[in-house]
Amino acid sequence: MRVLGIETTCDETAVAVVEEKLGGVGAEILSNEVMSQIARHAAYGGVVPEIAARAHIEVLDRLIGRALADARTEIERLDAIAAAAGPGLIGGVLVGLTAGKALALAAKKPFIAVNHTEAHALTARLTEGLGFPYLALIASGGHTQIVAVRGVGDYEKLGATVDDAAGEAFDKVGKMLGLTYPGGPELEALARHGDPQRFDFPRPMIGRPDADFSFSGLKTAARQALQRLGDAPSERDRRDLAASFQAAVVDVVIDRLRVALRIFGKTEERPQGLAIGGGVCANQALRQALARLCGEAGLRLATPPPELCADNGAMIAFAGLERFKLGLVDGLAFAPRPRWPLGAANRAAPARALAQP
Repeated sequence: MRVLGIETTCDETAVAVVEEKLGGVGAEILSNEVMSQIARHAAYGGVVPEIAARAHIEVLDRLIGRALADARTEIERLDAIAAAAGPGLIGGVLVGLTAGKALALAAKKPFIAVNHTEAHALTARLTEGLGFPYLALIASGGHTQIVAVRGVGDYEKLGATVDDAAGEAFDKVGKMLGLTYPGGPELEALARHGDPQRFDFPRPMIGRPDADFSFSGLKTAARQALQRLGDAPSERDRRDLAASFQAAVVDVVIDRLRVALRIFGKTEERPQGLAIGGGVCANQALRQALARLCGEAGLRLATPPPELCADNGAMIAFAGLERFKLGLVDGLAFAPRPRWPLGAANRAAPARALAQP
């Protein structure tokens, strides 16, 4: 089976083709085209939804052509078309969803609407063939949550941020430090040369019995610390503040995961592992801490490569493949869902099962 996937929920336009591996575990990525819009949004310090939607329109048809060419295939040889239908910026979601429906209609192929967050949660199955059930940490600019993944379409949110997402906090603190957008990767680079113990930042939610996150207060603490340094903080000040902020975020994430593992263990069989997804999970300090946690717990850590943690078409295509294999397809009337809770991945819109022979 071959599936083409389209991703346009935020500021990356992405198209990919994946093919089911023999044995049905995982998939081979035949092509994975991604075009970033960072340069367009840098002047504004964040994503501008209207600019993002227009940029998707400008490049999507070319990316579809390139993805098919790289995969050495044609639309007629595909088995299905998948597109991210949310959650995300409504303008961007509309662009990719409409394109996916049009391709499916023109080529007479099944159409699959994919939950963007579900695609992140399933990426570890694409890259490492991780078996069910497992725990997934999804951390990006728009999402921070811990999910019990029991099967395709069978998810339970164990914890989520009550305010800012981790990636948003990274980017905003990076902006405070004078770093260019997106600030998260630059803050990580700055933190490598800093003292993570110099600033005593709070660790919000640590010790609570639930697995929820909060990053708004931590972001405020970073701003207040920066203000106390005066109008011209030294390079050492900036490095230490970045390192201290990053260390606080990592501590919070690890603590929340420990709680989630306890919650999971009370109701489920032992998880097959911990999977990570979302752009924040490319952070090396976080990955090292996650490796230590999994080592202590005797868990497998499934770490997709950084390019597959960020938004990409391969994860959409693979989630579409996983759903298609179960006979789940969607009608062309499927509406975009800028807010689409992961637990509703199979229930948010009517889906029909393919007739079994």
